[in-house]
Amino acid sequence: MSLIDHVDASTQLAKNNEVQLLVFKASSGVDSPFYAINVFKTREVVEAKNHFLTEIPSSHPFLEGTIVLRGVQIPILNLPLWLDHPITYEEVVTSRLLICDFNGIIIGLRITEAHRVIKKNWADMHAPDAYNLNDGSKVVNDTRLEDGSLCLVLDFEQLLADVIPSAMVNVDQSPENIKNLIVPDKLLYGTLLIAEDSKVAQKHLHLLLERADVKHKIFNNGKLLMNYIYDLPDKSVIPAIVTDIEMPEMSGFTVIRLIKEEPETANIPIIVNSSMTGDNNRREAEALGADGFVNKTKSHDILPLVIKLMKEKGET
Repeated sequence: MSLIDHVDASTQLAKNNEVQLLVFKASSGVDSPFYAINVFKTREVVEAKNHFLTEIPSSHPFLEGTIVLRGVQIPILNLPLWLDHPITYEEVVTSRLLICDFNGIIIGLRITEAHRVIKKNWADMHAPDAYNLNDGSKVVNDTRLEDGSLCLVLDFEQLLADVIPSAMVNVDQSPENIKNLIVPDKLLYGTLLIAEDSKVAQKHLHLLLERADVKHKIFNNGKLLMNYIYDLPDKSVIPAIVTDIEMPEMSGFTVIRLIKEEPETANIPIIVNSSMTGDNNRREAEALGADGFVNKTKSHDILPLVIKLMKEKGET
């Protein structure tokens, strides 16, 4: 499958509230847990022993060093160590490197086994409250394999925030002073609604909006957001909606479709805030009716964009 076909297939899956996952293990042993990552965020799996690792002095303990793959220098993160399950030297020798692309940043994750690729409906992905007990939770949701085994989907944004914080949004960066913006009354006195499953992304959005004195409510997935909206007696009070694409229970694409197909909510500005930043995902979001698209590393652009879109829709 070509890269373009791969992107097209991934976008079509998300559009249908589905996701394709690469299932892998980060430690050996029959009882070691299965983990998963969206295939769209992966590039390839290579044998670690075939690539020379250059250590970086005074680097983060989870950052093992870098390899050069096809002329590109790639940082290698020790996923087992981050998961508090360090592997043995023998396991390191036989390990694999999962090469991933997060927001255009290429990294390698050390794993022990690439198991297989599965397709799941987001309705089959679950996010128990246990995963939200603390800000540093490393698991964002889970699903079941055909044999009943539990498969955990990791919060890779939390991993990046821990090891390569420069890859995440800078919450201190403000492209415009909120005091210089004329904020529509509906936003000034209303509540911005957000669907986002990553705890670290939630924290960044909260800090950005809190500093701007913008009231907001964050939901752990699209289904919770939609349930809240359905229960609102007057939906016209919603100033705008921000949604991620990848979420358990209901994808962001499904959120956009449901919002835009109902007359009561169709005029509400909806912005996608995602790490799935490919052109195809942008086009699909726009085709479904999204009013804007913001890369997660530039979440500080959300508020100015919300205000711009609200003004374009006649809000003053």
